[in-house]
Amino acid sequence: MTIQETDGCQEPYILPDETTLKVHEVMKENVDTLVSLFKVLSDPVRIRILKALRVSELCVCVLVEITDYKHSALSYHLKLLKDAELVDSRRDKNFQIYYLTEPGEKMLRTIESSFKKEI
Repeated sequence: MTIQETDGCQEPYILPDETTLKVHEVMKENVDTLVSLFKVLSDPVRIRILKALRVSELCVCVLVEITDYKHSALSYHLKLLKDAELVDSRRDKNFQIYYLTEPGEKMLRTIESSFKKEI
């Protein structure tokens, strides 16, 4: 067992060696992908886009009309969501139609169910 002393404790905090090793392993894991995903989800515009795409597949032109955001700003947000594989798009004649991917739908459902009171 490893004995760890902490400020303000009268007795040492005892942690099993196995637990200490597991904690060290977890702290060394690469979390870059997860951090990137949280950065993508940290903007309210992108969350709103995900929620809108849950209702229906949409063209950027519809999102521009509904939100009053500029086409270039929405395209930027959609690109980030697409790079994170939360949305995808397809060509329909002259229109680029965006839709939620399965991971995007799962992510949105998880967020909403986890933070039901706040959303």
